[in-house]
Amino acid sequence: MNVLLAVRMYISKMIQDSGPGMKVLLMDRETIGIVSVAYAQSEILQKEVYLFEQIDKSGHGPVMKHLKCVVFLRPSQENIQLLASELKCPRYGVYYIYFSGIISKAAVKVLAESDEQEVVREIQEFYADYYAVGPHLFSLNLEKPIHGMEWNPNCLQRSVQGVLSILLSLKKNPTIRYQNFSTLARRLAENIRDTVLKESSLFHFQRGESNPLLLILDRRYDPITPLLNQWTYQAMVHELLTIKNNRVSLVGVPGAPKDMSEVLLSAEQDEFYASNMYLNFGDIGQTIKSLMDDFQAKAKSHQKVESIADMKAFVENYPQFKKMSGAVTKHVTLVGELSRLVTQHNLLEISEAEQELVCQEEHSQSLQKIRRFLGSDQIRDLDAARLVFLYAIRYNKHPHKDITSLVELLRRRGTPERLIDAVDAMVRYSSTGETINSSLLTTKDVTKITEKIFKGLKGVENVFTQHTPVLKDIMDSLLKGRLSEEAFPNIGSDTSSSRLIQDIVIFVIGGVTHEESFTVHQFCRTNSGVRIALGGTCIHNSQSFIADVEAATKYSTAGNSKYPSTVTTTGSGRHAKLT
Repeated sequence: MNVLLAVRMYISKMIQDSGPGMKVLLMDRETIGIVSVAYAQSEILQKEVYLFEQIDKSGHGPVMKHLKCVVFLRPSQENIQLLASELKCPRYGVYYIYFSGIISKAAVKVLAESDEQEVVREIQEFYADYYAVGPHLFSLNLEKPIHGMEWNPNCLQRSVQGVLSILLSLKKNPTIRYQNFSTLARRLAENIRDTVLKESSLFHFQRGESNPLLLILDRRYDPITPLLNQWTYQAMVHELLTIKNNRVSLVGVPGAPKDMSEVLLSAEQDEFYASNMYLNFGDIGQTIKSLMDDFQAKAKSHQKVESIADMKAFVENYPQFKKMSGAVTKHVTLVGELSRLVTQHNLLEISEAEQELVCQEEHSQSLQKIRRFLGSDQIRDLDAARLVFLYAIRYNKHPHKDITSLVELLRRRGTPERLIDAVDAMVRYSSTGETINSSLLTTKDVTKITEKIFKGLKGVENVFTQHTPVLKDIMDSLLKGRLSEEAFPNIGSDTSSSRLIQDIVIFVIGGVTHEESFTVHQFCRTNSGVRIALGGTCIHNSQSFIADVEAATKYSTAGNSKYPSTVTTTGSGRHAKLT
């Protein structure tokens, strides 16, 4: 159930199968991202790939018949036409073609007819049609997939293809369950089921004693989690700096080295990050200090190069020394910027108020505290708006709610109109489908407060981290066989959900968060034998979630009700060769 390993194996195999010799990797915009998340460029270069091209930008480049061309594309109509044009006037000696999803017979025919010079050696489907952010976390990088509470048809089709790819790459033919209040979840579940039935020859995997499960959720089941400040390293970086395809931009960060405009944050490539991505902010301060002390000790030992033996030892250790130097600079810069932003924006105080707001039953106290924050010019408009969003979601049905006065306070402080309008959007978003009340938004023991002492960084004190994502309760219920059949029905007549469940794919329409990824990580560690892959249309921080909600709650146009209910995919030959 390791989605990152699955993608890496596909990429490695497609390059390996082309045999020895110099190669070019021809991709589209999406597959470039899929490959770059799974592999560092230096790793690809070690596999004799010396040139990277994007198919819609390759144009009429130089003819290099001495190179083999490994093609990795999504099976879109546009890509088929671009590849057909490439094959009519081939610039490379031979072509090995791999599609990230199911390709139709008609598309294979188009390519065969274009291969007049017989340069294509192979066409295969390698199901790496998703961004494998980590071993258990994947994304489809879809922004604003929902409009007027209906699917954007292109995003629905892309979600079907992405989830099918996950199932095929993990070799799972699962029972499908979905969140019953959500028509979005039902449509996605139905389309996936229809395609699985249509392509039954692909899904011939035996289930054995355990029963794999695909669980489709709708982000509206927990609109709280994406709005909260985060305090684990990975989630904090995404909230405050934004991680995109495992990369973080440091442009404009005070004190960032000039040669570090962008840094890679990948557990596969960065040993320190792999070990510390789930640590809380204070512990990161301690580990950064240990990393620096270790580096300085090694750097000191390299200062004396007095003999041939010293020189030889330095040269032998230089790559590792340089790599460690880069890791130290990167993480010191990142943690330093996180610390600056936390202090500058008063995020510790705001975070404590957020936690009290969503986890405790203190309406009047929370209302007073929010009013005090809104009257302060020491916090950002974004943070002021997020407090109002959380209050509006939490207390929308409270008899003494006062959302109106909070919105007026936002207006008085000059908050952008977009954020003010988003208050109503949040209320509508969280209440569509079914009544979402406080009991669903918090864990059962809402009064229990877990304090984490953040130490090791100046200015970091006690921060409450009481909140637990609703996903934790769903996973607990699922494992105990108590997940309601009414709230989470099976699609179709399969009633085998009562069987032992070990392998679970969870897909969230409307995006997942790094906090939920951390929750899955902890859940699997405490429940041995359970394997979970978590993904969604995207990976949210608070700003991307607000943008998604704005799009989702805009009134639908007349044409939205005519979205197609199924995705058309055909083709039966999975390993066809063109000769």
